Amino acid sequence: MDILNAKLIKEIEPGCMVHIKNNQIHEEIIFPKTESKFCIFEYIYFSRPDSNLPNGNVYNIRRQIGSKLFQEDTNVKADYVVPVPDSGIAAAIGYSESSGIPFQLGIIRNHYVGRTFIQPKQEERDLSVKMKHSVNKELLEGKDIILVDDSIVRGTTSKKIVQILRDSGVNKIHFKVASPPIVSPCYYGI
Repeated sequence: MDILNAKLIKEIEPGCMVHIKNNQIHEEIIFPKTESKFCIFEYIYFSRPDSNLPNGNVYNIRRQIGSKLFQEDTNVKADYVVPVPDSGIAAAIGYSESSGIPFQLGIIRNHYVGRTFIQPKQEERDLSVKMKHSVNKELLEGKDIILVDDSIVRGTTSKKIVQILRDSGVNKIHFKVASPPIVSPCYYGI
């Protein structure tokens, strides 16, 4: 909404409907107020990094998650922290800042390939992952890396990325997942 120069008036609460007519705003409560719950995937996957959610800016929260990821295991040694682009970038930056291990874009993403996990067949998902990511071999060959991703959905992308890194001569891969544990059931399919 920023590109439209919109200004935030207020958040629309769950169960409310807003009508705008003749520059008049009317808010109507159509469902009774219930306890509000928030989906963790908004912070780690769905939201754009420049989004602002109830607990803060998504980019900053993802960086904090990366920092926490480092704090959970401070004994890992590596040459570089490498994100799975684009989803793992903010968490990898947070990990790098906290660990002192240099951040590097060792994997390059092709932005013209769509979502890989929604392809109907495994073979199509595998091919999409290969077309979507390539390794900066000159940078990573013979190196030990910490690979940071935001989450694992089916594991297709993770498995293929680890394989292309090995095929490119990466010495050791420490795979870190920035998604916090899911502690409550979700009845909406997540």
